[in-house]
Amino acid sequence: MTTRVAIVGGTGKLGRVIREVVETEEGYQVAAVLTSRSEMSELDGADLVIDASTPAVSIDVVRAAVERGINVLVGTSGWSNERIALVRPLVDASGTGVVFIPNFSLGSVIGSALASAAAPFFPSIEIVEAHHESKIDSPSGTAVRTAELIAAARAEVGPVESPHVDQRARGQRVASVPIHSLRRPGVVARQETILSGAGESLTIVHDTIDPATAYAPGIRIALAAAREATGVVVGLDSFIDIGVRTRPVVAEEPVADGDVSGQVAGATSA
Repeated sequence: MTTRVAIVGGTGKLGRVIREVVETEEGYQVAAVLTSRSEMSELDGADLVIDASTPAVSIDVVRAAVERGINVLVGTSGWSNERIALVRPLVDASGTGVVFIPNFSLGSVIGSALASAAAPFFPSIEIVEAHHESKIDSPSGTAVRTAELIAAARAEVGPVESPHVDQRARGQRVASVPIHSLRRPGVVARQETILSGAGESLTIVHDTIDPATAYAPGIRIALAAAREATGVVVGLDSFIDIGVRTRPVVAEEPVADGDVSGQVAGATSA
């Protein structure tokens, strides 16, 4: 049985990579390619929707697909834990599945998991992430996910130490973790998680060099998972055993879509 896939944002950088994987994967067919300005009625007839649009459009794509009883694979950035809480009741009521993947790179997922595992042992933790100049949202979805995993891992020891965060140059706090975002040419994606304690520090770095090569294995894993998913699932680590346990991120109460911590959610992929 062939799964008919509609890809929203299929003409963008990430969308083109996803489209190439879907077209070469046995059992899947690209049924529709939508832009961020397409009518949501173009989702009709699809068995699975993949969202690689923009943060401003993504929530409408998810809602439209779920209302039609279609599962969704979300690769768009901008989905903090708080924003996911906005659509969780709709997903649960519909019996569909929505899989949110902040980063399709296996290396990135492992890096975030390692940071989470180390987090309880270091009182000071900050994240520096860099992306190409055309990325329109900040912090990145990967950085937000890493910060949320760190906070979950530190549930028993408390939030990280982050002095002087009232100063804008100290970054934006997500789940108590300061995040610093760079947007500059010559970079694809890079994230450093810097963990510091008395007399020492540990830096976990991940670089994306070739997105098509880096993302394809993760896209295949997520594609198969999203087709069968029920409810809300976050992170590629939900479907693979990387040998590092991460604590589940506690669901937050939904907030207004334009007031989501950690993202330019209402105005503005990893």
